[in-house]
Amino acid sequence: MSRSHPSIHPVDLAAAPSTAAPGEENIYPPMRLRMKDIQGMPGTCMSLVLRAFQFLFAAISLSVMASTSDFPSVTAFRYLVAAVSLQTLWSLSLGIVDIYALLVKRCLRNSIIVALFTMGDGITSTLTFAAACASAGITVLISNDFNSCAQNHCTRFETATAMAFMSWFVVSPSFFLNFWSLASR
Repeated sequence: MSRSHPSIHPVDLAAAPSTAAPGEENIYPPMRLRMKDIQGMPGTCMSLVLRAFQFLFAAISLSVMASTSDFPSVTAFRYLVAAVSLQTLWSLSLGIVDIYALLVKRCLRNSIIVALFTMGDGITSTLTFAAACASAGITVLISNDFNSCAQNHCTRFETATAMAFMSWFVVSPSFFLNFWSLASR
């Protein structure tokens, strides 16, 4: 990295040269200051908390759906298992990266890393949301329209679908903060 971190080389605005003519007031700031790390961006404590909840909700959804014996008979449920499996692996791997960044006090503001996080969050959140919507539609069809909850695992299907929606809800702030950080460069 060729850029210095503000904690290593602090910016002293009083010692900065003025761009105004002698006797005039300088109305413009002498230097452009970098944006501080906002909680929720990669490498912060809130990012780690968001990744932990993403992992938790996706893992619960995966385990509840996989514990039923008849989920492979419905394509939407298979899609949900695949989507939350990907969400689980993505959240776990980025959680490990966040832990590393916090332990070594490393700033993860590199544009390539932020672009990778943004694309990954966008793809996994879209897949998880689509799978949760499809599973919710099938669950409503089974429980309300067919009235066949007696021979199916409706409660488990509903729980897995709700946890997938919760995982999507928690991944959305990560995506938006990463996207905002990428767009504000």
